[in-house]
Amino acid sequence: MNRIDQLFSSPKRDLLSVYFCAGHPALDSTVPTLESLQAHGADLVEIGIPFSDPMADGPVIQSASTKALRNGMTLRLLFRQLEGVRERGITLPLLLMGYLNPILQYGFENFCRDCRKCGIDGMIIPDLPFREYEESFRSTAEAHDLRAVMLITPETSEERVRQIDRSASGFLYMVSSAATTGAQKEFGEASLDYFRRIEAMKLRNPRLIGFGISNKATFSAACAYARGGIVGSRFVSLLDEMGNPDRVVERLLEDLKR
Repeated sequence: MNRIDQLFSSPKRDLLSVYFCAGHPALDSTVPTLESLQAHGADLVEIGIPFSDPMADGPVIQSASTKALRNGMTLRLLFRQLEGVRERGITLPLLLMGYLNPILQYGFENFCRDCRKCGIDGMIIPDLPFREYEESFRSTAEAHDLRAVMLITPETSEERVRQIDRSASGFLYMVSSAATTGAQKEFGEASLDYFRRIEAMKLRNPRLIGFGISNKATFSAACAYARGGIVGSRFVSLLDEMGNPDRVVERLLEDLKR
């Protein structure tokens, strides 16, 4: 069974998914970061593919992406770094998260083939339109047993949410607001209303909430209205400040008080 499906088929709640950008803070930090996240109890990891124009990301992840590119990170190198990661004992569900341009330059068939070869379980491509995925990419992803996680936002209509839910796989990524990524202290009433609205729809797919999760208040709110939360900017900023991934994960868990 695909590891993402296996995770969500379990009764476990309060799931923690963590995003980091490959090649940041150092070119060779990808595998050590994965090992630290697994050792300290993360449930799911999103490995970011650095890109020069990450339009959905705030300044923290934009800066990390720029540093990773300057360090020499490429999609081809990332796949080389991930070779054998399963044999090294990484059992976490792993997703690659990145924009469509570098994936198309690599070739989508090649991308899916190398994901499968490295033990990647799914992908998140924020700028891939759902209809285009359905028409041009879905069959290839499914042939390689990859889950294509789709995003929904407060602006996504109920009709559109239900359409995505019928065809999506893995889980739904609930973007907490219309803003770019970035840590915040708490969710406002508009975000909470959105969480309640989606919860009341009784969708087929499990959900994780991302964008803005950085502390106990925001993580607890995500867990109250979905299966868990996704932390990105806070983890990336801690990597910038502290460097050592073990210390960073420990600090993140303290912040979340998970």
